[in-house]
Amino acid sequence: MKKTFFSHDKNFYAALFPLLIIISLQNLISYSVNMADNIMLGAYSQNALSGAALVNQIFFLIQQAAVVIGDGLVVISSQYWGQKRMEPIRQITGMVLKIALGLGIFLIILCSLFPEAMLGFFTSDVTILSEAGSYLQIIKYTFLLYLVTQVLLSALRSVETVRIAFVISCVSLVVNVSINYILIYGRFGFPELGIRGAAIGTMLSRCLEFLIVLIYIAKIDKKLKLFSDRAVFHIDRLLRSDYVKVAVPVFISGMLWAISVPMQTAILGHLSSDAIAANSVASTFYQYMKVVVLAMSSASSVMMGKAVGRGDLDEVKAAARTLSVLDVGVGIILAAILYFTKDFLLAQYTLSPTASQLAEQLIIIMAVIMVGMAYQMPVGSGIIRGAGDTKFSLYVNMISTWGIVLPLSLAAAFWWRWPIAAVVICLQSDQIFKGIPIFLRFRSYKWIHKLTRV
Repeated sequence: MKKTFFSHDKNFYAALFPLLIIISLQNLISYSVNMADNIMLGAYSQNALSGAALVNQIFFLIQQAAVVIGDGLVVISSQYWGQKRMEPIRQITGMVLKIALGLGIFLIILCSLFPEAMLGFFTSDVTILSEAGSYLQIIKYTFLLYLVTQVLLSALRSVETVRIAFVISCVSLVVNVSINYILIYGRFGFPELGIRGAAIGTMLSRCLEFLIVLIYIAKIDKKLKLFSDRAVFHIDRLLRSDYVKVAVPVFISGMLWAISVPMQTAILGHLSSDAIAANSVASTFYQYMKVVVLAMSSASSVMMGKAVGRGDLDEVKAAARTLSVLDVGVGIILAAILYFTKDFLLAQYTLSPTASQLAEQLIIIMAVIMVGMAYQMPVGSGIIRGAGDTKFSLYVNMISTWGIVLPLSLAAAFWWRWPIAAVVICLQSDQIFKGIPIFLRFRSYKWIHKLTRV
């Protein structure tokens, strides 16, 4: 194929856009489950909202754990998918499922034994801690189901099966919103449970997600056929070694970043209760837009892995350039949406005047940050990592997050005593400056690594 800046491969676009649209919609609907809790609890009481926000910081770590172990699976499996080799994919999936099961059980035990210590890290407000404890007591049992569900969906995504994830998210949203409405406010003769009602709604929706994906893989799936033979129960030593080499840098990078996010929340949480509420609201909207960026990253990872597996180096480069330009365009659109809808979104919450004003400032900051994030994340975690270079993201995250952002933010909050908005700028600044090393690495094309075995 003739060398061009953009990909001219019609099959590339035919696969990319349906994949991107479905993953975006799935992510939007999936995140709406958390959004439903956030909005309904925000209308119920500010303390309930803040309590759920604290627990969601713990759940965020679990989400990221699911993402990173799933991403390791996708990076390798998508290259085998490019070669239409299914048995290695089944073996890798089986191995990752065991990891998810072990991690899920460990987290449930940890949250059962040390709930006060975990929640107390984020705030010292007794009222908020009480609400958070009630929420965590119920929702902790969903952690295991969530991890297993996400691993199964990652395996399906690696072979470009993504519609079932969208269906699952839609069903989960309907169930969660319905139960929230009934149990938070005490409708139709049910007791008014407040934050505990939101937790029950989330728990039941997660159970349903797990059952649907399990039935789909066992009875309907035509590609993966995970349980069609005993390959899923067999662990090839070479494949295990390959996965470890890929997954360990992905896991360390992802978890270092994931741990930093609750720490950032903790910094704001120890400033004021208004800061907790404002950051919860602003972050919710930001994360809602961010799911599209995550979809770009996920789709890019699958597309690049598939292209590398096929072995056409020129098409790999052209596809990567195409994706990087799309990333910038998506970021500008999302930033505009976030900025121009801020007044409507804030009107959905019952906040103190101080918290409301602060939330508006934070949304404006995050709209600017969105543009940088929409480039660096899909390129760094999608294109570069999806093509087999998993160590680069580790180095970038270690230096930027732990070497610059957190020390700067701690100093700004507790030493220099900067305004909360300025502290948030420090906390989010890496989304901008990480783009420089990522761009330089991208242009080198040294990130193209073939991971499959003959």
